[in-house]
Amino acid sequence: MPAKSAAQQKAAGAALSAKRGETPKSKLKGASKSMASSMSEKELKKMASTSRKGKVEHKSP
Repeated sequence: MPAKSAAQQKAAGAALSAKRGETPKSKLKGASKSMASSMSEKELKKMASTSRKGKVEHKSP
C-alpha cells in the first residue's frame, strides 16, 4: 500500500533500513519501530518508494 503522508513514507524508509541491517533497530522510534516488526521488507519497500510530491507532511485521522 502506498504511503498517505510524507511522514509515513519517511517512517517506512527508516524501518526498511533497519530491516536490512543498515541502521540499528535501537535507533528507531514511534511508527518506524512498529513498522519494522509488523511489516515485511516487500511491504516497507513499496511504502517507502512512494513519491512525496503532493503529500501532506502529516495526515489527520
